Amino acid sequence: MTTSISTGVYLTHLLRAYGVDCVFGIPGVHTIELYRGLAGSGIRHVTPRHEQGAGFMADGYARASGRPGVCFIISGPGMTNILTAMGQAWGDSVPMLVISTVNAHGRMGSGEGWLHELPNQQAMVAGVSAFSRTIHRPEELAPALAQAFAVFDGARPRPVHLELPIDVMLAPAGHLPLPERVVRVARPAPDPARLAEAAALLAGARAPVILAGGGAARARALPALAEALDAPVVMTTNGRGILPPGHPLAVTLTASMPATRALIAGADAVLAIGTEFGPTDYDMYEDGGFAITAPLVRLDIDPAQILRGPLPAVGLVGDAGLGAEALLAALPPRKPAAGAARAAAAQAGQKALSTAMQADLALLDLVRDTLPGTLIVGDSTQAVYAGNIAFAAARPGGYFNSATGYGTLGYGLPAAVGAALAEGRPVVGLTGDGGLQFSLGELTAATEAGARVILLLYDNQGYGEIKSAMIAQNVPPLGVDILTPDLVTIARACGWQTTEADSPGDLRDKVREAAGHAGCTMIRYTDRLRDRLRPV
Repeated sequence: MTTSISTGVYLTHLLRAYGVDCVFGIPGVHTIELYRGLAGSGIRHVTPRHEQGAGFMADGYARASGRPGVCFIISGPGMTNILTAMGQAWGDSVPMLVISTVNAHGRMGSGEGWLHELPNQQAMVAGVSAFSRTIHRPEELAPALAQAFAVFDGARPRPVHLELPIDVMLAPAGHLPLPERVVRVARPAPDPARLAEAAALLAGARAPVILAGGGAARARALPALAEALDAPVVMTTNGRGILPPGHPLAVTLTASMPATRALIAGADAVLAIGTEFGPTDYDMYEDGGFAITAPLVRLDIDPAQILRGPLPAVGLVGDAGLGAEALLAALPPRKPAAGAARAAAAQAGQKALSTAMQADLALLDLVRDTLPGTLIVGDSTQAVYAGNIAFAAARPGGYFNSATGYGTLGYGLPAAVGAALAEGRPVVGLTGDGGLQFSLGELTAATEAGARVILLLYDNQGYGEIKSAMIAQNVPPLGVDILTPDLVTIARACGWQTTEADSPGDLRDKVREAAGHAGCTMIRYTDRLRDRLRPV
């Protein structure tokens, strides 16, 4: 079947064939042809107010849905604007498809000063993508998309960038067949011989420990595997919720803390699944105190990652879910022994946290318990820093933020918007007044898109965390006491319902009320609420 359409419209048909149902983008003079095919395609278009917001929305959408977030981005400034969001997605292994235009052949990189011209746009983006490719002919588009989805489906998911020169986007594609179906690759399973070796090592252990990262968040067999091994599960920030709150083998206290490190040091075998051993999860305070002395089994979809950081006795290359299922099937039955007690001893280290941090954890617990199963999406802000230390998420993937790895600001609001659109129900966003000012424009985008976001705004009138760090290092606190506008009034002007909370009961009531609201709600709180959440 052929049709007389442009390559830009042909792209829309290809995206539908891959199941894409939402695109984030800001139309520009160079991308108009990409929009021709959207009307009536079944693909929803969401307009952020900045391309960085588009990337963060796509990131939140991808994490919530498990499908790649897709962006339409103009050439030049659109691409430089989205680079930060792509960097965060790269750091956290989030599938994102960024489709942009670039100047026509004969103009791109010419140095003649054409609109949006860059010396080499594709090379600039390559550093934050699994691959970045220029589509020189219409015939190259379908294979490039197939390879992008092969990365999303069968490899470590990361952003992919495809750019269409304007002359290629406008070129006829009527000679190209419209796909009746597309071929999707399967997630790879680990090698059976290596699995048997790993299973034997783990079966012989008396005190095993599992370290589970974000790559294991969708490994459904992992809780049963932990129970079969009687192994405590230390969950990284992006792995939280793999075991639910209160599970006897769950350890949410970060491996950057002494009690969790003691648990790992006492293990006679360690199974690491879908974790890169990043310092923000294992050595956040950069004291060099994290170590694994027991035989290590590493299961990861990225073969190169298996040989970064602690070297394994057995390396398993493959999907975390398939690998966990295979290991579970290969293990002999085992009666519970000291696993729960070992997990509890590690988790008890949470009591050593500062009262301020425990207050922030109490806030997160309150939100989780008030809205069971609701996603919590965070910026780089005080409650999130505490959450990354010890918060117990309600479900796998139920808590994520930008304060790991790349660690950007301005993520919380737009990522919550993307997640809410994917979920189709309210999502809680956490941000501070400083971080929110990075993405204030997305308040209107959220209202326009009908995303049901409950935004908890911690307003301490500046960059409080950095100010404290500067004072602690005897540096004059310059640049941190910023002018903060009336964010509540701004949100109200953008169509948000707004309120404030100054006690735990008040916050509980207002979160519950916000969940019943059809639109977006901002709940502002200050140190007054944090003080009332501090343990007695």
